[in-house]
Amino acid sequence: MNNIKLINIGFGNIVSANRIISIVSPESAPIKRIIQVARERNMLVDATYGRRTRAVIIADSDHVILSAVQPETVAQRVLHKEDLSEEN
Repeated sequence: MNNIKLINIGFGNIVSANRIISIVSPESAPIKRIIQVARERNMLVDATYGRRTRAVIIADSDHVILSAVQPETVAQRVLHKEDLSEEN
C-alpha cells in the first residue's frame, strides 16, 4: 500500500512528499523561467503568504509550489518523515 507522507512547507501549508520531484532555490534564471511558465499555465501554487520565496518545489503533476521556507529545511522534513515511516 502506498503511504501518503505529508510535509509542512510553512504557514500550515502541506504537500504530499510522495509527489515531490525536486526542491530548489529560486535564485537561478532557469528556475525563474520555470516559475513564470507555471504561472502562465496556471500551475503555480504560491504558499509564501507574501513573504520572500526561498524554496521552489516541483511536483510530478507539473505543479510548481513556492515556499517561504529554506530548501534545506523542506528537505530535512522530507527525510525526517521517511525515517519515521521506516521505524513503524
